[in-house]
Amino acid sequence: MTRLPDLESLRLLTLVEEQGSLTLAAAAMDVSQPMASKRMSALERSLGVRLIDRTRRGSTLTEAGGLVSGWARRVLDEVGGLLDGVEALRRQNAAQLTVAASLTVAEHLLPAWIGDLRRRHPALPVGLQVTNSAQVMELVRQGTVELGFIESPGRSAGLRTRTVARDRLVLVVAPDHPWVRRRSPVGPAELAATPLVSRERGSGTRETADHAISAAGGVAAAAPLLELGSSTAVRSAVTAGAGPALLSELVVAPDLASGTLVEVPTDGVALSRELRAVWRAGARPAGAAGELLARALNAPLRRPVHRQPPQRETNQDTAPVSGS
Repeated sequence: MTRLPDLESLRLLTLVEEQGSLTLAAAAMDVSQPMASKRMSALERSLGVRLIDRTRRGSTLTEAGGLVSGWARRVLDEVGGLLDGVEALRRQNAAQLTVAASLTVAEHLLPAWIGDLRRRHPALPVGLQVTNSAQVMELVRQGTVELGFIESPGRSAGLRTRTVARDRLVLVVAPDHPWVRRRSPVGPAELAATPLVSRERGSGTRETADHAISAAGGVAAAAPLLELGSSTAVRSAVTAGAGPALLSELVVAPDLASGTLVEVPTDGVALSRELRAVWRAGARPAGAAGELLARALNAPLRRPVHRQPPQRETNQDTAPVSGS
């Protein structure tokens, strides 16, 4: 059975035809004449055809060698086209940025990071997918995007991560909610027993809240009162009086400042979290993705400043309002 010839041997054969001798072909490939002769003999053995007539005056192609040289030239041209195409794809990939980010990062942090990058690279195309943290990690694992930003806690199998910012969840209610009048913070047991307006499963905000409640109280959080697909939807539902929610301080800062929402103090529940960049293990972001990662790592997180409206005095704590 004929073995597939290696490309360098085929190139040597075409050079023998072009240069008129094996010695000149060897010089063109920057290999020694004995090495070129050995390679040509190996090619003849693998194909089972004599390709070169060797005489004292030099080496010339046989009739079969001329035919094989013509076919080899077509093979080498096709391989050259393949390599050129791959290089074009590599340059195209290097000249664009594909990113996925969870909603909180995408809405409140990423615009400034990408804006800074675009000021330095005005023509840089940026493809951004905004989804929940679980889907961001999956897109990075699949290689669909070069870099992701998530807000969920825990390990990320197959991915490398770096913390780029810190955030905390705050318990918020509408201004007319009974919890606004309470004088004591909400503890783990009460929080666990209260159905909340919540994000969907896979959301970093949902995972952070569930993990914090379970870790503090030793029991799982109650089933959500409402389960919504974005923090904006959750915020709107709380504002409308649907019930309390745990949301990113970045998301609700304007509402807290205006009094549209009110933060209810909590106690014994660790609601701080890390916002992280993620990428595939063994493939640290380079090019534009590397620049964006560096920008995110070096960006100071300016914590939101909000004004709490004065709480009304009361002589007793308000009882828990389950499902409020």
